[in-house]
Amino acid sequence: MKVYIFKTSIRHQDIGSVDNIIRTLIPNTRWNFDLEDCDNILRVESRRDISEEICNGLAKFGFFCQELQ
Repeated sequence: MKVYIFKTSIRHQDIGSVDNIIRTLIPNTRWNFDLEDCDNILRVESRRDISEEICNGLAKFGFFCQELQ
């Protein structure tokens, strides 16, 4: 299991819609946000590489998303 960490433009008021987007993109994965961090961090646990899928999927809905190394 690998933890992927993303810098995002997601805000507290976006959580409801982003929840649905992520559940559709990568079902059956664990993820959480740290919106207190200045980079509005999204952490995702996955057995497969989901970086491109997450970034492209969120971008389609107008959210910035960049994987952090």
